[in-house]
Amino acid sequence: MPRGRRIIINRKLDDETVKGFVDMKPEGILKERKKEEKKLYSSINNIVKSAEELYQRRDREEFQRKNLLSIQEAYDYLRGSGMNISFRAFGGRIERKSIYSIKIGKKRYIPMATLDDLLNLGKKFYSVKDAYEMYKQSNSKINYRAFIGRVEKGSVPSVKIGTKRLIPRDAMGALTHISKKYHTVSQAIDALHKKGIGIKRNAFERRLDRGRIPHLKIGGRRFIPNDVVKELIEKEVALRRK
Repeated sequence: MPRGRRIIINRKLDDETVKGFVDMKPEGILKERKKEEKKLYSSINNIVKSAEELYQRRDREEFQRKNLLSIQEAYDYLRGSGMNISFRAFGGRIERKSIYSIKIGKKRYIPMATLDDLLNLGKKFYSVKDAYEMYKQSNSKINYRAFIGRVEKGSVPSVKIGTKRLIPRDAMGALTHISKKYHTVSQAIDALHKKGIGIKRNAFERRLDRGRIPHLKIGGRRFIPNDVVKELIEKEVALRRK
């Protein structure tokens, strides 16, 4: 761009989706989860204690009403509720105690409350693998290793619940929104180059530093709205025609 002729785009960026993502803290998520777990364990303990007493009294009919399912019944319940898990994987989780179970008499049972909690977690969180599969639909250039790197660095919020690392669904929704509505710095420079506007990365970043190009900082990286990049290209092309 010729010296002394500046392009300044004045625009206030107000994106609630991005704000929610930036404000999302794993510590807050875990705090809420601990509250839920406290209620869950209290409920399970009451059910198990009552069930053991009924079993000792041989009150089979009342025992069966205590929302305790056999392993096969529990698996069928999860599958019937839409959870995609193999019986072998389900059994493995029980053995590793990531799914709570109790042995009464000669049989092992799983409280219904445990299964409902597992299903509710699936509604709130993705596994790392599932989160990646979802994200790459809107950002096909990212590979699994790079995605895991972002999780490890904390630019993709995650929490560890039990033995599994999970990513909030809201976070992935926000990341998908960002990948569709915003350019990274590299993408913005590429878009300018494709239109014949030669600009070096350092020069472009100086414009960002000086507030001449509206942008947001998300997870330590800068993002420029698509329409801002479009306006910038139009103004650069018009300036070169003069």
